Amino acid sequence: MDTQRFGRHRKIMPFEPGSVEALRAASREKAAALNQHALGYGAVAEAEWAAAGIAAPDLPAMRSYRLERIRAELRRRDYAGALLYDPVNIRYATDSTNMQLWVAHNPTRHCFVATEGPVVLFDYFSCEHLSDHAGVVDEVRPAVSWMYLYSGELTDKKVRRWAAGIAELLAEHGGGSRRIAVDHINPEGVEELARRGITVGNGEAVMENARLIKSPDEILAMRRAIVACEAAMGEMEGALKPGISENELWAELHRGNIARGGEWIETRLLSSGPRTNPWFQECSSRIVEDGDLVAFDTDLIGPYGFCADLSRTWLCGDGRPSDEQHDLFRIAADQIAHNTVLMRPGISFRDLVERSAVPPGDCFPARYGVLYHGVGLADEYPTLPHASDWTDDTPDGVLEPGMVLCVESYIGRLGGREGVKIEEQILITETGNEKLSAYPLDEKLLVI
Repeated sequence: MDTQRFGRHRKIMPFEPGSVEALRAASREKAAALNQHALGYGAVAEAEWAAAGIAAPDLPAMRSYRLERIRAELRRRDYAGALLYDPVNIRYATDSTNMQLWVAHNPTRHCFVATEGPVVLFDYFSCEHLSDHAGVVDEVRPAVSWMYLYSGELTDKKVRRWAAGIAELLAEHGGGSRRIAVDHINPEGVEELARRGITVGNGEAVMENARLIKSPDEILAMRRAIVACEAAMGEMEGALKPGISENELWAELHRGNIARGGEWIETRLLSSGPRTNPWFQECSSRIVEDGDLVAFDTDLIGPYGFCADLSRTWLCGDGRPSDEQHDLFRIAADQIAHNTVLMRPGISFRDLVERSAVPPGDCFPARYGVLYHGVGLADEYPTLPHASDWTDDTPDGVLEPGMVLCVESYIGRLGGREGVKIEEQILITETGNEKLSAYPLDEKLLVI
């Protein structure tokens, strides 16, 4: 091998052992400036938001609000801090992301939020730059991951090293308390923390309650996510022609979301024709035919990490709907309209569902599983079933200003050919509610 020629054009700058830390700092600074969240969402999204008249959220204010929500909930429940593994919870606490779907099922990235102290992010190798933009992460440490993928039969040893780091943080910033809230954790971690005198409580309860009431800046960010989602829906509807496959049609929503800086879609809930009844068929290679109903649920995580959870049903082609298609659609639209009016501050969850419109008898067995559910960075607490499905372990509560819920309807006759899915995203205000979703219902199905 010609060692003189190998790599001679690849050397970018002199490298000396003493320069490692300086080069590392410069590399981190460059990467942080080029982070997707620092670069923003691009000209297409910004132009659509400007056209919709939606101002940019104050992100530093939003991040401070979220941290205070978490800490207030920790104080209320008497915890010294929260240890978070769910990437959605980490996003809420730090407004930073890293391979969100991968870390959702590979528990490596985690975050410690001290009730009275710092936010410490334990991130993937060489990823310190991914949270520099947020201004709320006080320290980044390398994550000690003890999932089997990394630790094999030596998991116990890895767990001890991991727990030592958590115990060190708690000793320094816990104010003498040994109680922490954890959202997701395997039994080995609970056992090792207990061996060190640390009690683990329900971190999901902390985070769901913290995320429940949205700030004005969060609502601005959610409005922008919905505008981006609905623009992608428009592109999807434009592509709906007889002969397209369900998978090809669904891909249009993905493309539109990613093009506007969105992040991922949580499901593949799109079906056509006979696959619309019963609900919960994920999209397939089926070719959409002229006259088919096409129903879908976006379940989309868009810009700013906010969920746009909207459902629509369209008629494929230029023809008129059948009487059955029109009837199903009218029942669903009327149910949504009736139940939206009921959504106001002060009404209890139980009262809301008791007063809600439900599918008629021949459609009720195929009903959607819930009437309402919370939404924010993803589907959130609360989830409100039909009154007939309410059990003694269904939690009650009260709608409050700043909550955002989706109102759901699926109408399909038991054993029928097709069904209709509609869902809207609703903000609870001081005086009533505001529908955040604006994508029009299919006029062809509304009017015969």
